[in-house]
Amino acid sequence: MSVAAAKAKRRKPISQSRKSAQKREAIVRAAIEIINTKSYALATMSEIAAALDLRDATLYHYFPDKQALAYACHRRSLERFEHLLHGVSRSGGIGEEKLRLFIRGMLVDSQQHGSLLYFGDYSYLDSAQRTAISTWADRLKGVLIKFLKEGMEDGSIVQCEPEIVVNLLLGMLIWMAKWTPSIEGLTVDRLMNAIDAFSFRGLDSRLVPSSKKR
Repeated sequence: MSVAAAKAKRRKPISQSRKSAQKREAIVRAAIEIINTKSYALATMSEIAAALDLRDATLYHYFPDKQALAYACHRRSLERFEHLLHGVSRSGGIGEEKLRLFIRGMLVDSQQHGSLLYFGDYSYLDSAQRTAISTWADRLKGVLIKFLKEGMEDGSIVQCEPEIVVNLLLGMLIWMAKWTPSIEGLTVDRLMNAIDAFSFRGLDSRLVPSSKKR
């Protein structure tokens, strides 16, 4: 074996190094924020690179094009989503408790790691990528639908159309980071209180028992 070949064999691929993994994570996080804000069509690789003080060439070293980067963003978002669902599933409890735990987990995760890429549009991915992401997302949505159905059965959640409710819920949670940053002193507890009033108890005061009205 030549010296050059031996060096190449010993060289650790950049994609497997810890530093590279951290850089990829930072790129994906920045890309999610920009794509969510501007849309995939208007987001540019140069803008994403600039957000991280990287040269365009450095960004292309990690991702060959914008489509590949967007695919990585979808995959990372679904990994985070799945991790939260697994934790909730292991926790047990009635349907409403699982739903509340998932919502709080999503809010905390977004606060710590940034928002998720919106699940509803994969049109800019190629056929194989669209199939992979949509199949994965549908499977995870099915877990949330199961939580709602469990709640309907145990009486902790009102009768509803769980498929529609899940889509409304995910839309609200994923876009929350875009809607609320201007609110001063916003915390997860404040968001949970608002979600509790809006999603769990409703805003119609006529539905509140008279003994609780002021």
